[in-house]
Amino acid sequence: MTTPPAPSRIALVTGAGSGIGKACAQALLHEGWTVVHAGRTVASLDATIAQADAAQPGCASRAWAHAVDVGNQDSVNALFEAIRARHGRLDLLFNNAGIFPPGGTPDLLDGAAWRRSIDTNLNGAFYCLSAAFALMRAQSPQGGRIINNGSISAHAPRPNSIAYTTTKHAITGLTKSAALDGRAFDIAVGQIDIGNVASEMTERMAAGILQADGSIRPEARMDMSAVTETFMTMARLPLSANVLFTTVMATKMPFVGRG
Repeated sequence: MTTPPAPSRIALVTGAGSGIGKACAQALLHEGWTVVHAGRTVASLDATIAQADAAQPGCASRAWAHAVDVGNQDSVNALFEAIRARHGRLDLLFNNAGIFPPGGTPDLLDGAAWRRSIDTNLNGAFYCLSAAFALMRAQSPQGGRIINNGSISAHAPRPNSIAYTTTKHAITGLTKSAALDGRAFDIAVGQIDIGNVASEMTERMAAGILQADGSIRPEARMDMSAVTETFMTMARLPLSANVLFTTVMATKMPFVGRG
């Protein structure tokens, strides 16, 4: 008698249309997960799925895209209702969606830019985490894993980054509190803090970026594979184990000793 294949685990990746979210969503797909790709534009999400399928034909059958504005709680709730209706459960949330608002000293950052950063980076992370908690707590078997994307900025700021840095420090508090509250329900919550991965967002760092001493200097970057390998190590763990915090960074970036 042939043993039926094990059911695919269900993952949700926010901000899956580009950068870190795209790479991690593709890594999950290639390892056999069913992956919900969430982001602002379905076209970019479909492109992520198509690229993954080109590398591993057939994996697109385990992927689907859903447009979401994580800063809007109604939009997030609609996403999770779709997941519940389609799969009945969620095993992994990668809380990755975020923005980096225009830089400037605090007196030059207007309230609208501040609110956009808070709404996307912090409120959006909470809305997704809250909805994931509700689903993971109610499903059978109970539990799941949530990985929040922090940042090197969760530890130390760059010049002119008060909004982004504030949200990433807050993500650390979100992770700690949720990890504690999740214990009773087998919900493991951890955080990955990433420094200078090679992507479109960090191209300016390779060219030269403002340092704490006022100088402009290029910074080392690392390959995206370092991030996906670290992320997948966290994702593969049994729920009895958790990486609460981990930092993966370009070895030669000026983080240790910054300032």
